[in-house]
Amino acid sequence: MSEQPVVVGIDVAKSHVDVAVLGTSAPAARFDNDDPGHKCLIEALTPLAPALVVMEATGGYEAPLACSLQAVGLAVAVVNPRQARDFARSFGQLAKTDRIDALGLAEFAAALLGRSDLARYLKPLATAAQQDLVALVNRRRQLLTMLGMEEQRLAMARPAVRRSIQALIKAIRKQLDDVDGAMAEHVSRHFAELAGLLRSTSGIGPVASATLIADLPELGHLTRRQVSALVGVAPFACDSGSMRGRRRIRGGRFELRRTLYMATLAAITFNPVIRAHYRRLVDAGKLKKVALVACMRKLLTILNAMARTHTPFQENYRNT
Repeated sequence: MSEQPVVVGIDVAKSHVDVAVLGTSAPAARFDNDDPGHKCLIEALTPLAPALVVMEATGGYEAPLACSLQAVGLAVAVVNPRQARDFARSFGQLAKTDRIDALGLAEFAAALLGRSDLARYLKPLATAAQQDLVALVNRRRQLLTMLGMEEQRLAMARPAVRRSIQALIKAIRKQLDDVDGAMAEHVSRHFAELAGLLRSTSGIGPVASATLIADLPELGHLTRRQVSALVGVAPFACDSGSMRGRRRIRGGRFELRRTLYMATLAAITFNPVIRAHYRRLVDAGKLKKVALVACMRKLLTILNAMARTHTPFQENYRNT
């Protein structure tokens, strides 16, 4: 009988991480979520040679630890918290503590090891340049959110506070210009080749290309179906017995999908391949929203093929 592979589940909090290990007698443990704590955790895990480490996405608190584990050669999967929670509930696990969550993630890791498509769950190793670009893209989103909030306040503001709001709007716009400049310079320095490929497609501008590079490092390394599901533009069946439900998209990376949506709106006007695809679907009786999502999926498929083959946009993508 073959031995059970060692798998690790890590529940991440702001100040600490809880670790559960299956396949060995190592007890559950807690480490600080900082550089010394990461070092101690790596020293504890390295002799065990785990086949897979699973942790949840927690708004960025997991990123330094994931990179540290990858740097020593461990396979790391950062999963959607809802996926992990649904997995635990499927076994009747309703209680929730940090230690229980870590054990549930370890059990999830054991289940993932048995899947033939495990590779798509593994988090690509992020370089320092990649992490900096992610930070710039996220900062741009934060500034846009703040700008929208202040503009809404200005519309209903009393004269006594309008000057304060206007000053803040001016400052946010200045910061937005600075971040846009820094983001463009960073992409030009570290990702010029890939950005050039992506921007050869009508509809993909500097912001969209930077967002794709930052939020979709898997681009060019997955199949068209896998990358569509990852972004959240793949329709999923909803059938049972003789019932045939409407296919709907779900899940995926929301912020990235929003950027792809805006790029597709431009592509429908300026990109001959996407424009023809959209018109063909509408002429066939598809709802415009359905046709737009199909164009998002086609545009993403084209970009994925371009990144995989290192070729700029071509007219023969019309038949992909």
